[in-house]
Amino acid sequence: MRVAVHQPNYLPYLGYFDKLDAADVFIVLDTVQFAKHDWQNRNRIRTKDGWQWLTVPIIDRFPESIDQVEINPRTDWRHKHCQALRLHYGGAPHWSPFGPELLALLEKPWTRVAELNCAVVGLICRHLDIETTCLLASSLSAREEPTDRLIDLCRAVGATEYLAGESGPAYMDVGRFDQAGIGLQVQAYHHPEYRQRYPPFVSHLSVVDLLLNCGPESLAILRSGRAWERIAP
Repeated sequence: MRVAVHQPNYLPYLGYFDKLDAADVFIVLDTVQFAKHDWQNRNRIRTKDGWQWLTVPIIDRFPESIDQVEINPRTDWRHKHCQALRLHYGGAPHWSPFGPELLALLEKPWTRVAELNCAVVGLICRHLDIETTCLLASSLSAREEPTDRLIDLCRAVGATEYLAGESGPAYMDVGRFDQAGIGLQVQAYHHPEYRQRYPPFVSHLSVVDLLLNCGPESLAILRSGRAWERIAP
């Protein structure tokens, strides 16, 4: 049983979904502290001039866990995001049906960032044909220390293998996974190139750029960058 754990990000990039796709169970880590200026409330899309941020404004009550962070209702971010997506992707080869469905989802009255992100990831998974089981960390019991937390989450779902992100070894006690009887692999994703509306190619954009440009080919393209390194204790 392979398990991956990651914070709920907004419109994540390809590597996020490759990690999700490689796992049998994906645990959304909504119980850790929200990180400012990170990927939990923003991501990038392609424009004819390069790229631009789409940022979901929050009510800043730092420090606060991700599942508690509220969206700031005083800005018309929904309109801005939908307008930007229509402008830059309305003429993309595979705008329909994903584009209109994404806009309809974004236009709903969301109050918390984590709920929005989980709904968006669910929609994207459906269009990518990724069927990995997703669970919320807040629905499971785990200690707070980073390595303890990950081991507890893995044990809660019967994991035999933990799929860590590239930066995982920097904050995890690798040897303790072996002691817990859990194998450890670290993602080494090689971002693939694909056709975009505007040259030259720009990598590490939101996965919506891939879906709207490549449609049914998206999952195969996403998987083509897959690489994992097994970590020995």
